[in-house]
Amino acid sequence: MGLNGGLDAQLLATQRAFDSVAADYDGPKGNNALIQRMRTTMWDTIEDTFTGGSRLLDLGCGTGIDAAELARRGHSVLATDWSPQMVERTRARAAAAGLNERLAVAHVGIQQLDQLDPGGEKFDGIYSNFGPLNCAPNLAAVASQCARLLKPGGRLVFSVIGRLCPWEVWHYALRGRIRRASVRAARGVTAVGMNRHTIWTYYYLPREFYRPFSALFSLDHYRALSLFLPPPYLLDFYERRRGLCERLGRIDDRFGALPLVRDMGDHFLMIMRKR
Repeated sequence: MGLNGGLDAQLLATQRAFDSVAADYDGPKGNNALIQRMRTTMWDTIEDTFTGGSRLLDLGCGTGIDAAELARRGHSVLATDWSPQMVERTRARAAAAGLNERLAVAHVGIQQLDQLDPGGEKFDGIYSNFGPLNCAPNLAAVASQCARLLKPGGRLVFSVIGRLCPWEVWHYALRGRIRRASVRAARGVTAVGMNRHTIWTYYYLPREFYRPFSALFSLDHYRALSLFLPPPYLLDFYERRRGLCERLGRIDDRFGALPLVRDMGDHFLMIMRKR
């Protein structure tokens, strides 16, 4: 899909930001203990959603941790990302793990899904983890392309950065950083700094995120991720109070899918089915 002007500039800035962290993204920035806990929830959800040996499309694969794990579990995965450095890291991971037969990689951004040809067999499912879809400028176009790429009844499993994160409001408000505490309340695209670069980000309530998909997909289920447990950037708090955080994590697991509660949290995890 063609984009121009300001959107092109924002997409390129986001690409450069993720290129800049690709080399060490498997470390604390992209895979600390709190991130891994959410990652495991995603893996378990995908295993519960799809049968063994499913054909899956990964949108915004990062360094390929999710794609490699799912390939190891027997799925066939096409991993895509807008960052060429992330793509190269994923290719290297696939080769090092001997997964090239089940894990293919393509340098394709979420805004470029019209460039993908599923060939003779469409995908059983499409997943995206840790908010790549928050950087997509047109979710209705994403929904249309996902529907094109999926088999009848195929499902989407998306982890999305939420609008209401009580931990974040509390953390920054206590430090007098009111503007930072309210950044997720912004409507439209928001500039978020990372590694001296800018990621152009859209924040969503679950109902806001689902709306552009609703004509083509029915909503199966959604839940909060890291609501009671602190978000990943509060790793120091987690490490100082690990016992408390383990209990908070169990509360997340037990109550994160309840109505109202599920609308809050650092992320939400949503499953949709192609109509």
